[in-house]
Amino acid sequence: MSFASEHQTNILPTMDNDDYDALPVEWPVATHMLAGAAAGVMEHAAMYPIDCVKTQMQSIQTVHYSGLRDAFLTITKKEGAHRLLRGMSAMVVGAGPAHAMYFACYEKVKHSLTLKINGKKFKNSSIANGTAAAVSTLFHDIVMNPADVIKQRMQMYGSTYPTCRSCMINTYKTEGLKAFYRSFPTQFIMNVPFQMVHFIVYELSQEHINQERVYNPLSHILSGGVAGGAAAFVTNPLDVCRTLLNTQQHNSKGTVHGLRQAVAMVYRTDGLRTFFRGVTARMLYQMPSTAISWSVYEFFKYILYGQNLTKQKQNDKNYKYKSSTWVNPSCPGTIITSPANAESR
Repeated sequence: MSFASEHQTNILPTMDNDDYDALPVEWPVATHMLAGAAAGVMEHAAMYPIDCVKTQMQSIQTVHYSGLRDAFLTITKKEGAHRLLRGMSAMVVGAGPAHAMYFACYEKVKHSLTLKINGKKFKNSSIANGTAAAVSTLFHDIVMNPADVIKQRMQMYGSTYPTCRSCMINTYKTEGLKAFYRSFPTQFIMNVPFQMVHFIVYELSQEHINQERVYNPLSHILSGGVAGGAAAFVTNPLDVCRTLLNTQQHNSKGTVHGLRQAVAMVYRTDGLRTFFRGVTARMLYQMPSTAISWSVYEFFKYILYGQNLTKQKQNDKNYKYKSSTWVNPSCPGTIITSPANAESR
């Protein structure tokens, strides 16, 4: 018996867990998009203060913090607790559609590749999971990158932008449209390995603690947390470079234009250890963040599928005889041969 079997939660007793597990195969893309959007907004909103601390700790300017606790106390003391929430509206606007595309694309590509690799036996495939994660990252980053630029500029120490709107307008006027995608190559290069590690670890973890692949909140939370922590640690050096490209806050003159220049500038600041600035904050952000994301996503999938299944069963009861055919009242144009007529033949 697996961990999930011992802690299984059935909030919709009329739905078989096999139906839930088959959801990615049969369910419309819209459901994955809706569940993904809810998961994205919940994930980023819940962990936003830690994300703000992480952004400031990764800055290569003269502001230095001895640790996560020191950064949190210093920011709230010097700039006020409200500083930890600046830029949240940009994140909410970006996270919803970005995660909608992200999860929908992942489920579709994962299912298609898994069938090609394993045939009709729908078994877990790390190759399919990793490839699906890489493809879905592209759609996610195209939407999310501009929101990240605005969010991080609002989060930086001493930021003078009063609102996200003013930040967006000022950035566009002074640096042009390219400013919102300057860090896109770096973000994409960072997010591809991040999401590949994230999804592969999540799926492998589910194979061990949720072998039946049923809906079980605790297993989704644990798997999500482990996956997020591992992915955050591995890709932190690239995240430091991305923060530099987004904020352009450094001790030199001019604009940092690309990943190579960002890597060189980060290294000159304080050697290799500069690349791991804020790694603790990033892991503390990503672990609960991905745990929340997966638990919310799986919850919405389960609920939405259960509602449709209940409606489907109710429609089945509404079939009535009409001479030698069945007519569905909820869909008057649908007529099929009745069981009685079929037996007489």
